Amino acid sequence: MTPLVDHPEHNVIRLQIKKHKSLQGLSAEDFAALEPHLEIIDARKGDFLRNQGVRDMAQYFVLEGILKRVVSNPAGKEMILRFSGEADMETSYAAWRTGTPTPYAIVSVTKSRVACLPLVDWVAFLEKRPQLLQQFEFNVMQVMTEIMAHIITLHLLDAPGRFQRFMRKHPEMLEHLPQKELASYLNLAPETLSRLKHSGKI
Repeated sequence: MTPLVDHPEHNVIRLQIKKHKSLQGLSAEDFAALEPHLEIIDARKGDFLRNQGVRDMAQYFVLEGILKRVVSNPAGKEMILRFSGEADMETSYAAWRTGTPTPYAIVSVTKSRVACLPLVDWVAFLEKRPQLLQQFEFNVMQVMTEIMAHIITLHLLDAPGRFQRFMRKHPEMLEHLPQKELASYLNLAPETLSRLKHSGKI
């Protein structure tokens, strides 16, 4: 991690951060208060930004690339809960509020650039800005609802239905996600996903 102020591309990154949908509407004073806390992660494919089960939590703003939220059981079997792309965020806010360890890992699916800060600093920043806190908590609830809908989809829809739903919800990710990752998310064999992608029925 590199502090934002020390990153060789800090001017470009500042513009990316200001355009991030989770931070739109902040005043110049707000950005001045936030920036000293921000660090930049230039992650490689497969890098773990946060491990499952830790209590040292952080807030992430995706500037480039794609991250995934993944949960593993003791036997090592994994389930991808969601992907977060450019201008999206990742957080352990719900676990922080309930005083529980992070229930999932956050992993870079592709080469990624992420701005992050300790969750305790992010919460302190939000609590001084009630309107932003309200919007952030609404976004967290939206993400949780999205994950629940995805889990229900895995049980209720057939393979074409799952793929169609992903196409409808996240068309911008289709060409950027590795096929193996998307197949795992949709609980499909890579061969099945390949047939669906190239079928004229979708």
